[in-house]
Amino acid sequence: MSHRFLSLCLALVILVVSVEVASAAKKKVLKAGFIGLDTSHVIKFTKEFEDSSKDKLLDGVEIVAAFPGGSPDIEASWGRVKGFTEQLKGMGVDIVGSIEELCDKVDVVFLESVDGRPHLEQVKPVLAAGKPVFIDKPCAGNLADAIEIFELAKEKRVPVFSSSSLRFVPGTLKFRNNSPVGRIVGCDVRSPCATEPHHRDLAWYGIHGVEILFTIMGTGCQSVTRVHTEGTDLVVGVWENGRIGTYRGIREGRRNYGALVFGKKGIAEGGKKDGYRHMLVEIVKFFKTGKPPVTAEETVEIMAFIEAADESKRNGGCSVSIESVMEKARKEIAARN
Repeated sequence: MSHRFLSLCLALVILVVSVEVASAAKKKVLKAGFIGLDTSHVIKFTKEFEDSSKDKLLDGVEIVAAFPGGSPDIEASWGRVKGFTEQLKGMGVDIVGSIEELCDKVDVVFLESVDGRPHLEQVKPVLAAGKPVFIDKPCAGNLADAIEIFELAKEKRVPVFSSSSLRFVPGTLKFRNNSPVGRIVGCDVRSPCATEPHHRDLAWYGIHGVEILFTIMGTGCQSVTRVHTEGTDLVVGVWENGRIGTYRGIREGRRNYGALVFGKKGIAEGGKKDGYRHMLVEIVKFFKTGKPPVTAEETVEIMAFIEAADESKRNGGCSVSIESVMEKARKEIAARN
């Protein structure tokens, strides 16, 4: 065997090894952590990532650590922390004692606390550590906190986004990206709307339906009017150019998710529920690219819509402008600082 042939073989081996090393580098697994173990999302998300070998779009993220958290004044929070914590331990997730300790162990963060009120304080150490973060709905407990979260993220130059899983269902998203009914002129959305006394009425469960509404209608809502009864909420938003979007929050009778979309070319159904995978795919893309699939401006406007709906309820169903609640929130932030 000639020296030249051996040299060629060695070169080929080096090339193959280099390609494999480069390929492995591209497939770097991001270590992820949870803040808040009071929602079933933490179990479902972990299982989805564990099965990512069957779904390449979820490949590249591994849940390695979690901080339990929990809110002592919400039974739906404190009553579930212990159980979900034990389940995650059994799945090999490291349970830590602080958010700072979590940040030392991970590359990216899921802020999953079911209570939106502590989100602002919980996200501060994450942003200080420079870790990209997904904030599960609701983004915050109120509009002022939501604005402050995104302002702080911008200041720290850390990628952040917040959403409900309902936004990314293909049957809803198609109206945003390539509407089969042409230009959207209106939309009627429905969803379950259980409330919780520490949160704005639509921020607890109704936010799923409000996310559907904004996914289809986009930003540009100018005013909100709300009719409230014990079993139902009907919230009417007026968008620029006179477009109207409505949200029906259901507490009595049959409850499901859906939307009737009105366009220049036709009318169609959308807004159905379809699991968490579609959202997780977008979260993985976000963690890898740093590009949020939902803008801060849209999430803030969603929180303003929810705030305006509560203001309308307090004032007997009168029309409340989005700008008025935004101005009130800005004053609240200024008073804090």
